[in-house]
Amino acid sequence: MAQKKKKVNKPTKSSSSKFVFWIIGLIAIAIIGFIFLANNQKSNDTANEEIDYANQPFLGEESAPVSIVEFGDYKCPNCKNFTDDVVPLVVKEFVDTGKAKFYYFHYPFINVDSERTAKFSEAVYHELGNEKFWEFHELIFEKQPEDTRYETIDVFTEEFLTETLQEIASDEEVKKVAAYFDTKEPEAAWKSDEAIGGKLGVSGTPTVFVNGKRFDGKTMDDLNELVEEAAKEKGNE
Repeated sequence: MAQKKKKVNKPTKSSSSKFVFWIIGLIAIAIIGFIFLANNQKSNDTANEEIDYANQPFLGEESAPVSIVEFGDYKCPNCKNFTDDVVPLVVKEFVDTGKAKFYYFHYPFINVDSERTAKFSEAVYHELGNEKFWEFHELIFEKQPEDTRYETIDVFTEEFLTETLQEIASDEEVKKVAAYFDTKEPEAAWKSDEAIGGKLGVSGTPTVFVNGKRFDGKTMDDLNELVEEAAKEKGNE
């Protein structure tokens, strides 16, 4: 989070595949552990606040029993790492299997760019829908500069955000988003996310909740355990 050889016989195809799978597993463990280690310190208790999921962008089936929520900031380097390296695993293990749906809530705190981008993405979601929101969401993280000094300067300007949207939307769609961006509604939307995060004790990003319980683990196995526990509580073993 921000503050986020010895000669041997040639392996058979089967044993080689198992080895690759084992290595990938270790990498996944290391990735999620690193992302959460810095700022996601163990909470004293689990969050009992009710999260309002209405009118929020999500991946997966609405009927999925478990809701996984990420509170994120588009200028947070660890949120980019989470989006690039962990979210695909979450989608594969939980979303595609129907166990859970994955939500993104805004918690912009780094600088004015964070708030501007949160507001713009809310406008994209409102005007163009869920699918286009996720396209824009991934593209913004893809464009996040590697130089960490960018955190203190304006990079995600309105012009930049508009040009980015033009890569995935028509001129008419971009105009609709720009017009809505100039109203107060999208700002109220991200501030609502921020308020929910504040009640839940979010202090940095990315912070993850599973059916309202904060994830304080370090591995995908830890996350799987929390998801399975949440599913059982919903009566879906």
